[in-house]
Amino acid sequence: MGSQAGVSRDGSAKNVRESGVDAGVDARSARTPSRLPKIEPRGTIKVGKVTTREAGGKAGSASEAASAPKAASAPKAASAPKAASAPKAAAAPKAAATSTSDAAKRPGIDRKPTAKVDATPSKPAAKQAPAAAARPAAKIEAKPVAKAPVKPAQRPETKSESKAEAKSEAKIDAKSQSMPESTRRAIASATPRQVVEQPPARQLGLRATRPTEVANVRPLEMRSQRQSDGRAPKGSADINGYGSAVRYLLERTDFERMRSVKYNETTFKLERMEQLLAKLGNPHKQIRTVHVAGTNGKGSTVAMIGSMLQACGYTVGIYTSPHLVDLRERIIINGQMIDKAVFAELMKHVAKAAEKAGVEPTFFEAVTAVCLKHFAEQAVDIAIVEVGLGGRLDSTNVIRPEACVITSIDFDHMKLLGNTLEEIAREKAGIFKRDVPAFIFESEPGVERAIAEVAEKAGAPLRIVNKDIDYSARFCVTDDLGPHTRVCLYTKTSRLEHLPVPLPGEHMASNCGLALAVVDHLKTVGFDCPEDKITAGLAATRVPGRMQLVWDRPRVLVDGAHNPAALGALMRCVGAHVPYDSMICVFGCCSDKDVPALIDKVNLGADKVIFTRAANNPRAADPEDLQKLFNERSGKMSQVAKTLPEALEMATRAVSREDLVCVTGSFYLVGETLKHLQHFDRSKGGKIPAQVPES
Repeated sequence: MGSQAGVSRDGSAKNVRESGVDAGVDARSARTPSRLPKIEPRGTIKVGKVTTREAGGKAGSASEAASAPKAASAPKAASAPKAASAPKAAAAPKAAATSTSDAAKRPGIDRKPTAKVDATPSKPAAKQAPAAAARPAAKIEAKPVAKAPVKPAQRPETKSESKAEAKSEAKIDAKSQSMPESTRRAIASATPRQVVEQPPARQLGLRATRPTEVANVRPLEMRSQRQSDGRAPKGSADINGYGSAVRYLLERTDFERMRSVKYNETTFKLERMEQLLAKLGNPHKQIRTVHVAGTNGKGSTVAMIGSMLQACGYTVGIYTSPHLVDLRERIIINGQMIDKAVFAELMKHVAKAAEKAGVEPTFFEAVTAVCLKHFAEQAVDIAIVEVGLGGRLDSTNVIRPEACVITSIDFDHMKLLGNTLEEIAREKAGIFKRDVPAFIFESEPGVERAIAEVAEKAGAPLRIVNKDIDYSARFCVTDDLGPHTRVCLYTKTSRLEHLPVPLPGEHMASNCGLALAVVDHLKTVGFDCPEDKITAGLAATRVPGRMQLVWDRPRVLVDGAHNPAALGALMRCVGAHVPYDSMICVFGCCSDKDVPALIDKVNLGADKVIFTRAANNPRAADPEDLQKLFNERSGKMSQVAKTLPEALEMATRAVSREDLVCVTGSFYLVGETLKHLQHFDRSKGGKIPAQVPES
């Protein structure tokens, strides 16, 4: 019998399902659209979605075709107690072929190619499924599928249907208890699962991501959308200390760490900042300020102006970004960072003001508001404010300063500010205000024209150092200062001659000239700045993270140069001011920078390069990609370190006493270096371990 029917052990199990279980679930499958496997003629399986048209319009033909393979199961028919006789069962294959050929001619059957089931002769295993023959196929046909409604899943079952299904399922459960394990598995593999609603990912066959995986792979850009995962950002009532104030800030949108930002009036909205400050009492209108923008040299220019004014006896507030180690580095008064308790209290006020104004401040807007409020409460004599990004749309552009300054213009943030120096210059010059003097250093003709156009349109008098203001600089070497640059500046009110530039590098001379020009202007608006105190204050200028020697034996120098112009200036500066035998450069940068140009600048000065990345920088470029690009452009030796501490250990272990290790490429890398070195004693020198000692 088994060989005549051509049914294998697996095929027998599947036919048990076709003749028995399907009869019980056919009524449900007729009402419920399914995309799960269904049994097709000739022992084939088709995976697809049964549409309403297929289940409805041609239901009669489909029912007849579906009943054909059930009649073909000769072993099962022979074993059923109420089944037809064996001769009738033997004729079943012929009937199956006839039904199948008829079904092929009918338009209601989808004839797409399907996967065939392997059928090999084996012992019949159908004696355990009598329910199939006991239920004639006519019962299925007597219930036309065509009467199913458009949304059949919502039609309530009748009592007769429920009883019939319960009876059939009870029989199947009783029979399955006595079945062999192999038979049960075969039936389960051919049994369509009950259709349930699945999320879109499941419908597409994708694995759902676990919540822990979502947290690991979620990009930092989604910090601004954390409400969607049920964790609302902390409000003002939740800020009760410095730690909670920092956590509140970290819930804000942080453009400094985003890979892509839309630079427009909607993303960088000055109106939002003005509304926030209005609820705080407009602290920016209670202080006198100097506003500094530019591509390179902002931080050093701010530091020199602040140091000179502080030496003249004034209380000076300084606002810069980004910070290196401590967030409070951004807000300083006379060299002292804002106290943690004060920072927390002011952040609570800012959060309350944001709630009252109905605005959601960004990370930078919230810190800027804290800074301006702090300076107003401490009644500083003047605040030197550095622009965060660009100028025209920056959050600091709500102040009306005593003077505006633009340092050197170069290529950086091109995706946001423009692809030409002229476009970048216009964005920077957006800080100009009517009747407020604007100071720039002599630049390329195109840049000067662009800035002059903006100044004229804004009604701001433009003063160009080395053109409108007499300036000169020369490089010299002395016993007490070594190699350095001296500058001279002559105006109607000042005669400043041969002042040593406090920071190394030829590029620092122009920044020093701008700082002197601004301090000279402040004399005309009520500030008393004697020349001897200006000289003393200038000499006392210190800028962390710029040409800073942080380790001895071997020497480790850090600098936050992060664009080609700044990195080129650094390499020239190191060559002119720091004697060494060879230099190992520990380098890492952001992926949105001009990476090929940065690699070329590194190649100019370094004898060996170790590529790495800062752990706290989501925009960091992959070190292996950097090395690959470097190898294409240079034949010098290079290595890759997964972390910065590993890179420092690798570099300090490989150098000799007269060599130099230079860490550069981004402020994130410099900040992480300074933080790592806090765990070690600089006076001991030697190799810098990657592992932090246990406290």
